[in-house]
Amino acid sequence: MTFQNVSSFDNDLSELDGDVAQMGGIVEDLIWRASHALGRRNPSMAIQAVRGDAAVDLLEREVQARVMRLVQSPSATSGEIRHAVAVLKIVCDLERVGDLSKNIARHAVATSHAVVPRQILLGIEHMTELAAGQLKDVLDAWSARDAQLALRVWRRDFNLDALFSSVFRDALDWMIEDPRNVEYSTHLLFAAKNLERIGDHATNIAEQIVLLVTGTSPSNRLKGDSTNFLDPNEARG
Repeated sequence: MTFQNVSSFDNDLSELDGDVAQMGGIVEDLIWRASHALGRRNPSMAIQAVRGDAAVDLLEREVQARVMRLVQSPSATSGEIRHAVAVLKIVCDLERVGDLSKNIARHAVATSHAVVPRQILLGIEHMTELAAGQLKDVLDAWSARDAQLALRVWRRDFNLDALFSSVFRDALDWMIEDPRNVEYSTHLLFAAKNLERIGDHATNIAEQIVLLVTGTSPSNRLKGDSTNFLDPNEARG
C-alpha cells in the first residue's frame, strides 16, 4: 500500500468517526426534545423532534455509501475493514435511536391534552436520564476506544429495564382505575418502551466497541424487564 493510500484511508476512517459523533449528537438532542415534549405536554416541541429525525436518516445513508467504498477497496487492511464495519453497525443503531425518539415525540402529541399522574411522568423522566446517559457514555467510549467504559454501559442496561417494569405497572394501574385512561396510558407505555429500546441500542454499540478493541464480544446480558411488552408495529418509525 502506498503512503498516499494509507493517508487516504486514515482520512476516510477519521471522517467516519466524525459522522458517528455528529449523528450521536443529533440523536441525543432528539431524545431530550421528545421526552421533554412528553413530560411538558408540548406538541410543537414534539413535532420538531419528529422532523429532526430526517437528518439522522440522511447521515446514515452517507455513512453506508462511504463504508461500502472503503471495504470494497483492494488496498484496505483487515483492521480498516473491521473499523468501517463497526461504524456501519453503530450508525444503524443510532438511526434506530432516532426512529425511537420520533416515536416518543408522536406519543407526546397524542397525550398532550391528558392529565397524566405525576408518578408516571417522573418514571419516564428518570428513564430518559438513564437512556440518554447510556448513549452519551457509549459514544464517549467509542471516541476513546475505551472497552471498560463500554462494558460499564453494557451492564447498566439492567437498571433501565427494571425502571421500565416499574413504569409499566404504574401505567397499568392508571388504566385499570378508569377505562377512559386506556388510550393515553397505552401511548405512555409505548413511549417508555421506546426509551427501554434506546438503552438496548446503546448496549449494542457497547458490544461493537468491546469487539473492536478486544476481539471478543460480551455475552449473557442481564435483562431487568419483566413485562415482555412490545408492539411490533413500532419496529420502525
